[in-house]
Amino acid sequence: MTHDSALERLRGGAEPRNHDARTIAALTANPGCARRGIMDAAGVDKDAVARRLGFPAPFGQSQFAITRGNAFEAQVKADGCAELLTLLRDRLGLDVPEVAYDDLEVVAGNESRELRHARTRRLLERALSSGEGTLFDHPLLRLDIAGQPAYLEPDVIAFQLGGRFHIIEIKSFAVIDGQAEPEQVAAAARQSAVYVLALRRLLEELGAPAERVSHEVFLVCPENFSNRPTATPLDVRPQLAVLGRQLARLTRVEQIVGGLPDDLTFELEAEELPDAVRTVEARYAPECMASCEMAFFCRDEARACGGTGVLGKAVRDDLGGVDSIGTALALADGSLDPSPDLAETAERLRTAARLRREALTA
Repeated sequence: MTHDSALERLRGGAEPRNHDARTIAALTANPGCARRGIMDAAGVDKDAVARRLGFPAPFGQSQFAITRGNAFEAQVKADGCAELLTLLRDRLGLDVPEVAYDDLEVVAGNESRELRHARTRRLLERALSSGEGTLFDHPLLRLDIAGQPAYLEPDVIAFQLGGRFHIIEIKSFAVIDGQAEPEQVAAAARQSAVYVLALRRLLEELGAPAERVSHEVFLVCPENFSNRPTATPLDVRPQLAVLGRQLARLTRVEQIVGGLPDDLTFELEAEELPDAVRTVEARYAPECMASCEMAFFCRDEARACGGTGVLGKAVRDDLGGVDSIGTALALADGSLDPSPDLAETAERLRTAARLRREALTA
């Protein structure tokens, strides 16, 4: 069976779900999780699987937030992004010349990803050679994730200024008195870093240096309690560094698929769905609750088997290969002799147990 047909079998013949910047940022936050890696690579609808298993996750924006976000984005991009250009010139003082505007959401009435990506490549190549400040709306980018290409359909704009391309991220959360919610800004920075990396990879394919894409992105949000947009520069070099390291650590999908049963499927109507999901190893941590649709199922599984992941990533990593809480306790009280690779961990656990006993008796 070919690699592609194996992935199609895994999702039960359903249409694949495409990666976006949010899912890639979340995937790289836990690169050791084979379950999420294979589900995302196969395009499995994790939300539908979690609901079918009885562990739905409360992810997603409200319809009101989606409508507000779409309206704000349309306002910023109206008339060839006239308001956005004015904002960049007046608010940030950028010397942005008159630019051509290209909307790549639909190409000649065709919405196919391959066609849109090909047109994005052509227009970027033209902009590289001409040096013109061409502005792109909805460019379709591609990024390799664990050996599988993922198409990114950002609602962002890239424009060329001073010989470098910049990403503009448009968000509907408010900036009040010059401050925005730190968690929302951090999430926007992580997503923007994914776009920057994808655009850099594309330019490298075109023979241009990756540095032609700036690490400084521009975050556009409503100001105070109005719909008037404001723009803020955002340096995403820390997020880019983390993203690069984590993507390099992701196990290639071929290796995961090769170790799975030939008849394994995540088809929603299959009676064996719970067992099929458990066949692929998960790497649960409490942080998964904020970013993965399968987190409630994986947490229940980890609690049932006494996995150290329920104690947090820091504790799990400190235990250095001890996956069970019961094993950790047995190593700590000396009732279990450690294997050579766990000797150092066992010594630290016994020291910690001794210090705890001393503190309690004192």
